[in-house]
Amino acid sequence: MSDAHTNDREQIVQRVYEYAWGIDTRDWDLYRSIFADTVHIDFTSYNPTSTAAAMAADDWVANLIPLFSGLDATQHTMTNPLVNIDGDHARCRMYMQAVHMFTDDPKPEFTIGGYYDDRLVRVPNGWRIDAVTLTVTWQRGNPDIMRRARERSTRKDRP
Repeated sequence: MSDAHTNDREQIVQRVYEYAWGIDTRDWDLYRSIFADTVHIDFTSYNPTSTAAAMAADDWVANLIPLFSGLDATQHTMTNPLVNIDGDHARCRMYMQAVHMFTDDPKPEFTIGGYYDDRLVRVPNGWRIDAVTLTVTWQRGNPDIMRRARERSTRKDRP
């Protein structure tokens, strides 16, 4: 493996890890910076009523802020990156677990496990994610806390 290929792989894995770090620390500028301007999102495995779609990355981030701002804590753990690079395009598959905590509930935890399939594109200043597909293989806990977190965040934002 060439040094350039190793460097690309490290940058790609870093970008995907920043996905988790940005959400968990609520660093929305960091989180936005990992995406191309347009991103294709497919979370139909988690939410079968949703639709996979391409959207502006700014819109994707803005949509997540109310949900995650309403949770008390999250921890997204990603492991075992499998990276394939083809010129200026790459794919990365990683196992994931996402723990969501909402302490205002007798059952305060909801965790999902599975993997992310990300597609990345090289831009002049590095790699950016231009597609994210989540495949959920298991879940445990109280999924209703996700709805309640969004409601809580909306109430907080009201004057």
